[in-house]
Amino acid sequence: MILTNEQQAILDGAQGETLAKVMKTLIRYGEVFGADKMVPVTGAHNHLVTSFGLKALGPVYDLMNQLIEAGNVSKQTFSVDPRPLDKKVPANFLQNFIFHNFMYSRQDFYEEQLNKLGLMEKDAFTCTCYMDEVGNKPKKGDVLSWAESSAVVYANSVLGARCNRNSGIMDIMGSVVGYVPHFGLLTDEGRKATWVIEIKTTKKPEAQLLGSAIGMKVMEEVPYIVGLDQWLGTELDDATCTYLKDFGAATASNGAVGLYHIENLTPEAVESGKALIAEDAKTYVIDDAELERVYREYPVIWKNPDAKPKLCFMGCPHMSLQQLKDWTDKVEAGLKAAGNKKVVIPTVFTAAPAVLKEFEATEYAERLRRTGVITSYICPLMYMNNPLSGKMPVITSSNKLRTYTTARYYTDDEILMEITKGGKKK
Repeated sequence: MILTNEQQAILDGAQGETLAKVMKTLIRYGEVFGADKMVPVTGAHNHLVTSFGLKALGPVYDLMNQLIEAGNVSKQTFSVDPRPLDKKVPANFLQNFIFHNFMYSRQDFYEEQLNKLGLMEKDAFTCTCYMDEVGNKPKKGDVLSWAESSAVVYANSVLGARCNRNSGIMDIMGSVVGYVPHFGLLTDEGRKATWVIEIKTTKKPEAQLLGSAIGMKVMEEVPYIVGLDQWLGTELDDATCTYLKDFGAATASNGAVGLYHIENLTPEAVESGKALIAEDAKTYVIDDAELERVYREYPVIWKNPDAKPKLCFMGCPHMSLQQLKDWTDKVEAGLKAAGNKKVVIPTVFTAAPAVLKEFEATEYAERLRRTGVITSYICPLMYMNNPLSGKMPVITSSNKLRTYTTARYYTDDEILMEITKGGKKK
């Protein structure tokens, strides 16, 4: 790997032993993937994936202390993934006991460390840091040091920034030293599509289901998607960006996609078109039957597949402001049609603290409260990681939550029916 004089000096210890270790770690990381050089991180803010004060993460806290004591704090302020705890979210005594005494007992301590390292502000905890309300939206061409998979794929694909799917802790290291290794999705060649996805559905595909199908097929490769613009249009407006948020999260969790291109829509596809497609690209056709096949093949890992759902999570990744408004309308209409006043299953809508603050300033917030739906900043995945939570029959329309936990996937329409009317999934 070719280093600049400044990078070599850091590696040689000119700015202290701790920063030299950080640089050495990043260089070794890059060499594993064939990186040819180190490039500056240019994003205004960083984003960290490790937001949870797990008791078992002792080495992480030791590392953070070393960075803080050596004065090697982040060169950028940063946001972090969602908090794992919120007393508003339903949990029994034993669940809370495990959460607070065994799982996330070091949450307050860890948040103090994050503040010292450069947290943007005390409530900058969300997986959708790129929301306007949060204030961590990179520009096209920015080089990032992020690790949250759903944020990485959004930044690369919808915003045109450049970031690899880094592991946790690598994200803060890149921000601390100010450089990341140049390979993969940071390179022009690494952003070429090796799959062409042809969308031939008769209606707008469910975002989470389509993303799941593509992710499981292409895995870590880059897809170029043709035909989706007929359903989404050619403008990156709020509705389309919300769709792509959920779509991308499913590609990243059901596969390992870090970048996708959508013809006539995403920035690089608009600029370069089919020139982004590699010569030997493979083809995958998605029609109604294929989406139905993917959906029906999801495993149901509840102990009792016929159990009545006891909790519903919406918002993994976190919901947008427009989603909260739209779902308020949907829930109200669903309850009216069912003859109910409140949701029949405890239901939690999760969103970034900054988004929830904006939502509370609208008339929708009180309307949603009257339906019995709870709003929270929590990470549903962290909630479900509690062994007792994992035994609960939880439903979700998030393919990310379905993939990483025991939660069962329902389409948006099925979710609405279940929480407003109740019923048995067929």
